[in-house]
Amino acid sequence: MISQNIKVAVDAVVFGYVERQLQLLLIKQKYGSEKNKWALPGGFVLDHEDLDTAVTRELKEETGITLAYLEQLYTFGAVKRDNRQRVVSIAYLGLINPKKFKLTASTDALEVGWFAIDALPPLAFDHQEIVAKGLERLQNKISYKPIGFELLNTEFPFSNIENLYQTILNKPIDRRNFRKKLMSFGILEETDKISKPESGRPAKLFRFNTKKYKALEQKGFHFEIKFA
Repeated sequence: MISQNIKVAVDAVVFGYVERQLQLLLIKQKYGSEKNKWALPGGFVLDHEDLDTAVTRELKEETGITLAYLEQLYTFGAVKRDNRQRVVSIAYLGLINPKKFKLTASTDALEVGWFAIDALPPLAFDHQEIVAKGLERLQNKISYKPIGFELLNTEFPFSNIENLYQTILNKPIDRRNFRKKLMSFGILEETDKISKPESGRPAKLFRFNTKKYKALEQKGFHFEIKFA
């Protein structure tokens, strides 16, 4: 007879973007062997829950936020990844505009906050590995899915999407070709509004037309931007 004593958990790699900086949402552990260490939001899946319900609940309980964009990322099951017992974690990738939500730490979280992706504190368990996998997925996926718009305001100057891509990819892009390609899809709408930055020239604002994109996708449209 096979005997198992394995717990199932969920962890969320949630990225935000503010002022040309990619950020990661972290909580400080309140209990256990990793107390006072920073970690990804997450926890054990309850007996009556499916995975999506569990990660949504944990995010709400520990950080106070609910995500519109959340997808399964990868499964982490190294035997000694958790020093308490055998735990298999299903990680999720989430995207959010930090300006639209107020963070609230509760349940197992002592604190909650945003950290620049290039200045993270030491993380609990194997969460550094999970974060690396999440960043890799994000960097790959923005070339074939318009998920970057989840990180921006509803209306934005075109330079914001250019800066977003350069920040996530951590390299410069050909702005002229990028704009030409993105505008050729017909999924960006130019509004009649003008941004008035504290410095620099005013610029027209654009918005991403989600409805049009989904309609095009159903007809076989493939979003793709290649970067040299």
